[in-house]
Amino acid sequence: MSGFHLPPMTATAASRPHRKSTTLAPFTHLQVSTALSSRYWRRRKVSAEDGDMNTSTPSDLSVSVVGLGPMGSALARAFVAGGARTTVWNRTPQKAEPLAAAGARLAVDLEDAVRASDIVVTCLRDHESTRAALDAVPDEVFTGRTVVVLASGTPDDARRSAAWAAERGIAIVLGAIMVPTPVIGTPDALILYSGDRAPFDGARPVLEIAAPRAEHVGDDPGLAPLLDTAMLEVFFAGMTAFLHATALVTQRGLRATDFVPWAREMLAILPATFDGLAHDVDSGSYPGDQDNLAMERAALQHMVQSSRDAGLDSRLPELMFDLADRQVTAGHGADGWSRVIEGIRDAR
Repeated sequence: MSGFHLPPMTATAASRPHRKSTTLAPFTHLQVSTALSSRYWRRRKVSAEDGDMNTSTPSDLSVSVVGLGPMGSALARAFVAGGARTTVWNRTPQKAEPLAAAGARLAVDLEDAVRASDIVVTCLRDHESTRAALDAVPDEVFTGRTVVVLASGTPDDARRSAAWAAERGIAIVLGAIMVPTPVIGTPDALILYSGDRAPFDGARPVLEIAAPRAEHVGDDPGLAPLLDTAMLEVFFAGMTAFLHATALVTQRGLRATDFVPWAREMLAILPATFDGLAHDVDSGSYPGDQDNLAMERAALQHMVQSSRDAGLDSRLPELMFDLADRQVTAGHGADGWSRVIEGIRDAR
């Protein structure tokens, strides 16, 4: 196997235990969120006594959640479990009834939901539908409040929402949720935020109830969705590569579960590989001392041919082969794999 900035595999790394993912059953999620949030607030109390955290307690905090799909409902449940005074609203009122039973207040309409709390968290389909919904609320109702938009979209979508809010004098925070619904309200919950720092800092004590890992990544409103998109690309590319490789080995009689330990060998060395690739990209230098593209192209050709021989869709290995081949053809065969970023950047 060629380099790719890979460190030697040690016995310790090879035997490292692998963390199993767990999915919480929906009917236990509120109980789990309550226990974890209580533990989290005890930690906050200790830190506050040390003078390094906001000293707000949950009962001091108010939040309205607008949009009660699976994620919006999970956020609302976490806020209720964390002790914040929680108001909820949904275009379809029936979705709010379980949350009302859990302790949330039902708003009579969207304007009532906005008036009810200092922090208004929207969790609607996208930025356009979020702006359309909030346009129905008079500007003066938002005075003294912060709107936190947790909607799927592109960086430019988030920037348009920030510009819309600025025109209306609304304090806004743009967020990207990086975990599935069962993780909301647990210590592992991560939400990225971007835009003006001041509204984020003011909303943070509330936001940390639902996601203790509330990270402000920059003043550009588009940074949170940008990182969301980039992180999801790594995630989906990894899953797709695993499934393609699994299709290859299962065509030859192995079970998918037989392949998993070998796939994990690759996962173990990826963090150091990412570090090396990032260093090359930032420096603009693509040394081929540990690997070179001429060698990698040969290995990728084997992937392509093996896929074709097995009767599989070979477009994924063909894409990787093409990235290497273009650089080799351009005279960069002695450079390392990190050189392919130049081909990715040049879409011609």
